[in-house]
Amino acid sequence: MLSETSRYKVKDIGLAPEGRLKIEWAQTHMPVMTALTERFAKEQPLKGHKIAGCLHVTKETAILIKALIAAGADLSWSGCNPLSTQDDVAAALAADGVSIYAWRGLSVDEFYWAIEKTIEFGPNLSLDDGADLIFTLHNKHPEYCKKMLGGTEETTTGVHRLRAMARANALRYPIIAVNDAETKWDFDNVYGTGQSSIDGIIRSTSVLLAGKTFVIAGYGHCGRGLAMRASGMGCNVIVTEIDPIPALKARLDGFRVMPMDKAALEGDIFITATGMKDVIVGRHFEAMKDGAIVCNTGHYDCELKIEDLEQIKRSKREIRPNTEEYVLPNGRRILVLAQGRLVNLAGAEGHPSEVMDMSFANQFLSMIRLAKEGHTMEHTVYDIPEAQDQEIAALKLATMGSALDVLTPEQIKYRDDYAAGT
Repeated sequence: MLSETSRYKVKDIGLAPEGRLKIEWAQTHMPVMTALTERFAKEQPLKGHKIAGCLHVTKETAILIKALIAAGADLSWSGCNPLSTQDDVAAALAADGVSIYAWRGLSVDEFYWAIEKTIEFGPNLSLDDGADLIFTLHNKHPEYCKKMLGGTEETTTGVHRLRAMARANALRYPIIAVNDAETKWDFDNVYGTGQSSIDGIIRSTSVLLAGKTFVIAGYGHCGRGLAMRASGMGCNVIVTEIDPIPALKARLDGFRVMPMDKAALEGDIFITATGMKDVIVGRHFEAMKDGAIVCNTGHYDCELKIEDLEQIKRSKREIRPNTEEYVLPNGRRILVLAQGRLVNLAGAEGHPSEVMDMSFANQFLSMIRLAKEGHTMEHTVYDIPEAQDQEIAALKLATMGSALDVLTPEQIKYRDDYAAGT
């Protein structure tokens, strides 16, 4: 039975004490967000602004929500994936007065119902991961788009979709591509996805990684992070790619590169990180060895064509939490994790707090920028300013006890003198 009022709908409001402990834990590991929250709580740059958020409801997200509220914002929140909500965290937020509609295990209809609820209070800013909120506003509520100062998008897939909208002149308000910040994708995507996806696989299966053949579809930032971590755990890593440049990077990083049709014959564990549909399909499942583990770390579950597996299966059962065993007519078993959804969030807790500290700092500062400047910005996708990346990186380094060298005036003169050295 779900806990529900006009202001929230969560799994069980009684889970709030457990959620508060998780949020407290995250707080101690997110010093950049702590510093920014203290700074902007005094300035109140978001006072009078309404934010609709559609983001994974995790302990780290709770820190972002509290920062936005401290800066003066009114907000309403939903989860951006049916299986990624931490129910105790959602309960804690609801109990503390946050308008939130999120629980683990939503149906597709419930997922979009929750998004609609976040729109009802009339936002003028949006904060998104996957662009489902932005698309709902554009497709169903164009009247709200007229009031929007701007929005942010946090994942690669969502940014790709929004840049395509901008090129087609279909974007109705400005978007900041938080995902494309260097302090996001070179850290969150690489170190966060790498560690948390491995964590999700281990929690879901408890298998030994050492000695396994680990197949990674896609060698972007997420794929590279996965390959680093899997290799470090003793795996034999295979990469599949469609782009020769990342494929070459993978090869020179020491990994085998081959098409999925060939990799399907060799892999023990498969994970997709491409943002593309139908990466692993029926013929691949049929070619896999007995006991092959298959999962996805991309935002949407379309990378694995589970419907093909459903059509060819002899039987299916949940053999462990977040692990479904499909038995094929030939008797071989395929183990699918988290129903093909984000294994790092559905099978584990998502990225470590330390790395989300920087990603959410970008979200926070971008919201403040849009509140100030959104009315003057064009209806297109903007990158994070370099100065913001530098500020966040410097703050993070300082909290880690590291310091930088500083150029002398003579070095600066040398750097800027194009004739020097000739």
